[in-house]
Amino acid sequence: MHAIDQQKPASDSVRQGKEWRLFLFIVLLLFPLLSVAVVGTYGFTVWMYQLIMGPPGPPV
Repeated sequence: MHAIDQQKPASDSVRQGKEWRLFLFIVLLLFPLLSVAVVGTYGFTVWMYQLIMGPPGPPV
């Protein structure tokens, strides 16, 4: 019974370590890359729209 009690905290600490690594991966790598991709996609879409439809404003 003591072996089971000793293994549980070890598995919890391993799980907690994995959660911290996943959190750091998401915060430091995934979110910044996704935000750059979203803003870049939006900018490219606006650029292509203006290339086809012309610049904004009244026609001259």
